[in-house]
Amino acid sequence: MNTHLFAIPGKLARSSASKGGSAAWLTTVAYLERAEAMDPAIRTLQRAIRALPLGGADDLLRGRPLGHPVHPMLVQVPIGCWLSATVLDAAPTGRGAPTVLTAVGLAGIAPAALAGWVDWADLPLEQARVGLAHALTNVVAVAFYSTSLAARLRGRSGKGKAWSLGGLTAVAVSGALGGHVAYRRALHGSPAE
Repeated sequence: MNTHLFAIPGKLARSSASKGGSAAWLTTVAYLERAEAMDPAIRTLQRAIRALPLGGADDLLRGRPLGHPVHPMLVQVPIGCWLSATVLDAAPTGRGAPTVLTAVGLAGIAPAALAGWVDWADLPLEQARVGLAHALTNVVAVAFYSTSLAARLRGRSGKGKAWSLGGLTAVAVSGALGGHVAYRRALHGSPAE
């Protein structure tokens, strides 16, 4: 396997590639990093986000007062709620708690997404390509959890559970993509600096 394609520090790339299953993941991410088809749309969207009149909120969304991005902190609300809802779906508990957790997770999406988009707008193209896949996978997760919440509110807990599992799968893929972007950012320096 040609590990230099992944542009990950040598030891990690060799270690990951030798484990088989992760080689397919790294190949997929490397493909996303090199996929130039969306570059004109990415550049336009990045410019539009940077032009938003955010005022003082810009520094907060970038995490400048903390010295690091806030997006990774903010995503803990939806991820934690949705994971907890899935655990409670598997436990013999009342039906109300997973519904509330699903709703709170959906409510936590807006600030997390806004902070993520502001960070994304400053990424170099290679990272922005993977970041766009991360964002689109999050859209899938939100759609699944919205459908889950609607089913739960109609008393269809079985369908709600099924949609939640689909949403959690999308969140896992999105998290892996987001982690890759964050790792790249750490290697190459944060635009928030």
